[in-house]
Amino acid sequence: MAEAEFNATGVRIERWLRSLTRAGQVVIQDGRLALLTSYGREIDSAPLQAVHAHKPLFAARDRALATLNGHRYSLTLGAPELFLKALEAARPPRT
Repeated sequence: MAEAEFNATGVRIERWLRSLTRAGQVVIQDGRLALLTSYGREIDSAPLQAVHAHKPLFAARDRALATLNGHRYSLTLGAPELFLKALEAARPPRT
């Protein structure tokens, strides 16, 4: 199995106002972004081309928003800038 390009643990993952996990995991590997629970169960995953992510203007510094398969997730990471940079770096170049 290939090494993960980005792996963050202890991530709070919320969908709308519902907390899905307080200690989840975000993994970018093999051209996919996966959101996992603290037990390693998959919440959602999508190819990187279909993922939209950004840092919201009026939110806490440690938050990032990601849209996977039409569902919006709020991710509370220690360093969302690293997540966004890793996401851009892992995406295949546009032609």
